[in-house]
Amino acid sequence: MREQYRTKELHAEDLAPDPIEQFTRWFEEAAGNPEIHEPNAMVVSTATPDGRPSSRTVLLKHYDEAGFVFFTNYGSRKGGELAANPHVSLLFPWHPVARQVIVTGTAARTGRDETVAYFRTRPHGSQLGAWASAQSSVIDTREELLTRYEELHARYPEGEQVPVPPEWGGFRVTPETVEFWQGHENRLHDRLRYVRDGEGWSVERLSP
Repeated sequence: MREQYRTKELHAEDLAPDPIEQFTRWFEEAAGNPEIHEPNAMVVSTATPDGRPSSRTVLLKHYDEAGFVFFTNYGSRKGGELAANPHVSLLFPWHPVARQVIVTGTAARTGRDETVAYFRTRPHGSQLGAWASAQSSVIDTREELLTRYEELHARYPEGEQVPVPPEWGGFRVTPETVEFWQGHENRLHDRLRYVRDGEGWSVERLSP
């Protein structure tokens, strides 16, 4: 179970001046590649204050110079861990093109206005789902979840505005490092990492 990657070399002089611009280049290429399903899917890794890690796949919903934004239930495992320990890692695994982007930084809650604005763009069923599920809590059966959903659907039928759950909202990850990984044959991969340097960024090459 091994594959030899044969791709174009990645050099520091080929990179954009800042990691967000470089991320945009790669993200647009990933989004335009039909072999990459959900290019905005990222592995979000958090940890408890004593260092016990956990990971899950979450969808990136927005990014800009301020950071990378995703939404979740604040009462979930990741929400609780980020409240106690804001250090976080994001991994975008674009396997068909032998690329990864790894972001490390700190997470903070988005403003309520931003959360509400995004919630209004979600499909009606997804809005109800945010209410129906107390994310990461233990439930007895799937039927319990479906019953709760149907009750909500009856209360807020299609076309009626669903209020935003108070425990639901966004996190913005402010990057401290952003690594661009390009796979090559013989494990001689390119790993170029932006590191925050005051108000700007420096770039360093890592051994594969």
